Amino acid sequence: MELLLIRHGLPERSAESSDPPLSAEGRDQARRVARWLTDEKIHAVYSSPMARAVQTAEPFAAAAGHEVNLHPGIVEFDRDSGSYTPLEVLKREDYEAWKAFVAGGAGADIAGFQKMVVAALEEMIEAHSGQRIAVFCHGGVINVWTAHVLGMAPRLFFEPGYTSVHRYLCARSGERNVVALNERAHLSARFAPADPVGAGA
Repeated sequence: MELLLIRHGLPERSAESSDPPLSAEGRDQARRVARWLTDEKIHAVYSSPMARAVQTAEPFAAAAGHEVNLHPGIVEFDRDSGSYTPLEVLKREDYEAWKAFVAGGAGADIAGFQKMVVAALEEMIEAHSGQRIAVFCHGGVINVWTAHVLGMAPRLFFEPGYTSVHRYLCARSGERNVVALNERAHLSARFAPADPVGAGA
């Protein structure tokens, strides 16, 4: 089966919540990735229950006629932090804090987080043998799953772009392979949506 992990769009910055909604730019990104995936045969759509992931999933799910299945095992590792600053903003404004965040995962148990994520994704893989599913989630989720597939220690080792698409082949025999990371062509000007896919979502 083929597993597609899609990072959420750009959220609003929040000093009061670790679960902010998408920004206007993030909503545009969600429409773009919805259009990018429209021609692919997707059998099921899953999402983290966090607002920014659900709002990214909704335009595609609506266009493709799918329900969004929420799964708590693919929430972000900093879900209880009480605030949210987009990483590129943190990197620009406080580079040392950004380095500490990436290196230490904001004090989270990254090994435990990876165990939760892998269990959740393996559950989905088992439920959709021979199919293709789209899972809307978070940069941390994508990092620890990719590290797992590559046989690396669990860590945040690369930067998935907003609404980037990451593809993996998952065999019944247990093999897990990376097909592509950080697909972002849909964010270029030439792939701007001609119609407002999911504009009312």
